[in-house]
Amino acid sequence: MQTISRQLLFSVAVSFPVVAAATNGMNMEAYGPIALGMGGASMAYDNGVAAVMNNPATLSLMPGKKRLDVALGKLGPNVESSASGASAGSDGDAYYMPAVGWAKHYGEWTVGMGMFAQGGMGTDFSGDSFMGNPAQAATSPALENRSELSVGRIVFPVVYDVGNNWHFGATVDFVWAGLDLKMAMSESQFADLANPASQQAGRVSGSLVDSFGVMYEPFGGTGVKTLDYAYFDYSNGSDYSGKARGTGFGGKLGFVYEVEKGFNIAAGYHAKTWLNDLETDEASMQMAVNIDSGVAGGGAPSGTYIDTVIPVSGQMTVKDFQWPAMLALGISKQINERWQVAADVKRIQWADVMQDFTMVFSADNVASNGGFAGKELTATLFQNWNDQDVISLGAAYQLNADLVLRFGANLSENPVPNQYLNALFPAVIEDHYTAGFAYALSPSDGVNFAYSYAPEVSFTSASGIISSHSQSNWQLMFSRAW
Repeated sequence: MQTISRQLLFSVAVSFPVVAAATNGMNMEAYGPIALGMGGASMAYDNGVAAVMNNPATLSLMPGKKRLDVALGKLGPNVESSASGASAGSDGDAYYMPAVGWAKHYGEWTVGMGMFAQGGMGTDFSGDSFMGNPAQAATSPALENRSELSVGRIVFPVVYDVGNNWHFGATVDFVWAGLDLKMAMSESQFADLANPASQQAGRVSGSLVDSFGVMYEPFGGTGVKTLDYAYFDYSNGSDYSGKARGTGFGGKLGFVYEVEKGFNIAAGYHAKTWLNDLETDEASMQMAVNIDSGVAGGGAPSGTYIDTVIPVSGQMTVKDFQWPAMLALGISKQINERWQVAADVKRIQWADVMQDFTMVFSADNVASNGGFAGKELTATLFQNWNDQDVISLGAAYQLNADLVLRFGANLSENPVPNQYLNALFPAVIEDHYTAGFAYALSPSDGVNFAYSYAPEVSFTSASGIISSHSQSNWQLMFSRAW
């Protein structure tokens, strides 16, 4: 029964597009347009069913008995990479994400369900750009460089109104993650990973690497003079799910204390996830080499070097990818009939989960893989992200009986050290500035909209590639409360 339920949840999840681009690291800057309009502040006041992604205890503050929220969001990242006078813009510039949530009061208890995008990051550089020509050859091999990480949740909240102005909430979350990756490495990048004396960006190891080293002349082998590039590829291009997939669980705890009418303080804790490894049976890597024809079996006498591409099929496993824990504190104050202000402080614990990014490629044991059949390669890219502190500030103004205006700011620092910045994962956005509104269509129906803008930031990696990133995002929600 547990397996059937898990498969059912996953089948629902993969039909629900959740791809996102980096904001607070990989986290969304806000969940729901109410919170987005308030700069992401959401811990201490009613912000709809998006509470299941923020602080579930705020569901207890929900007016009426039942509420249904249906939302659509767009993330619009503008990412560019440049080096040595060449530049490339990412074609991944629009990601659309629906969300839905429902909650109902049962006396002191509140329960519900929500389905939301957690976050992610991604870029898409065409093969015609300098990113697609890692060997810097006269004729580009036209290798698309693409990443698309998506994480989503189906959330089940339970909230209890204890009395004496205390409200406590918890959630059980079914979490799924998917990853597409097309990544080219130049000879110098691959050699750095394989050379124990350097390994500035990461490391590769395993029986496949050992077999290649026996042939690679710069490592003392014989037969392969140069490696023009190495290319990892596991990508399906789907808007709904990544090629490598995993599922697991997470959870949240939170409380709200009403100090006095209109003045609340709150706290929330989001637990680190328990996700399976992300896996796919349909992956490949290829190596473009200048190889001795005698070794390659090309028919020419030994000593004649030819350029060739060695394709290898196999399975890819992304090891122990997890979403981090987060601790948040919040406050909300209804100053008068028209003005409300709110503020949150969050610490996202990236350092615990983003030390390394490790992929294990297991070559299929088939004749077409030649001497690499059945061999294994483990590639670890160093990350060493820093924990991230986020300050969210927001205000709302009741213009009239039907219209509320909101504005805010979401302030943070880039968690990715320059030394380990990868152009495919430019999760470097820092500040967001937001505005939004709520409009009552009837006593029970309303719409909320919010927009956020993140000014461009630029950082330079250890390999000299400059990543520039800005964003324009919006969220729209229809709500019914009764």
